[in-house]
Amino acid sequence: MDKIKAMQTFVRIVEANSFSKAAETLDLPRASLTATLKSLEAFLGTQLLLRTTRRLSLTPDGAEYFKSCIEILSAIDASELSFRGPGSKIPKGKLRIDLPGTVGRTLVLPHLAQFHALYPQVELTISLSDRLVDITQEGIDCALRVGQLQDSALIGRQVGSMRFITCAAPAYLEKYGRPASIDELGSHRGIVHFSGRTGRAFDWDFIVDNEVVKVDVTGPIAVNDADANVCCALQGLGLAQVAAYQVRRHLDSGALVEVLGAWPPTPMPISLLYPQGRMASPKVNVFAGWVGSLFAGNVDVCN
Repeated sequence: MDKIKAMQTFVRIVEANSFSKAAETLDLPRASLTATLKSLEAFLGTQLLLRTTRRLSLTPDGAEYFKSCIEILSAIDASELSFRGPGSKIPKGKLRIDLPGTVGRTLVLPHLAQFHALYPQVELTISLSDRLVDITQEGIDCALRVGQLQDSALIGRQVGSMRFITCAAPAYLEKYGRPASIDELGSHRGIVHFSGRTGRAFDWDFIVDNEVVKVDVTGPIAVNDADANVCCALQGLGLAQVAAYQVRRHLDSGALVEVLGAWPPTPMPISLLYPQGRMASPKVNVFAGWVGSLFAGNVDVCN
């Protein structure tokens, strides 16, 4: 039995939480993965996975062995890169990336030719989605996320911080006046942006004297989509608190006007997530560096 190949197969099955999906990403028959796992369990003398019709779960021995496999395979990758010569360190191969829809379309995809020119041997497979993708189960190499990260087994590398602003259309300001301070927001109407996943409205917050102050803003319209939030603001339906990059062209044209600029909203971290051990891959490493440099040159993203 090829122990390294068996470890790689076991890790991929666990990450994908599916024999079929693991087989797809490894380009191997499902039966081959099943046979490899059975041989590995027989060799170790213990059961590594519990299988039901819906999902897989690690046994206690399996969890311990999985952790050891990650460490061993990462060490092998790192050591091999040191000896295989300059060509081995050239980023190449398929890189699966998941991007939030609006962020991907506005901040990343317009500059993709630049990445391709720098790393022509990297084949990008990009999914745009605002749902919470299971990175390991769906075979994603890395994913961009905005906001505070939840505790998980994934590694998070911050590549920037997204600026937010409070703004309104001139028509709204003519009708309701321009708020001169945060205290005046109680007499204004805001466009409520709520999470499509949880149904909870996103907080409006402001940095006042280096302290974060949250304000309860209400209004007659609530939306669960960032583009819809901007659309409503453009029609003068209320104040909006949005990512600055989303409305940059509207601010430049005068279709929207920033208000309460002395008290900016709290920036949100932008992070690149990837499973443990993936950063040893040159293609993931260069993408992380490239997207960090891309954001560093954007006025609407701070570092």
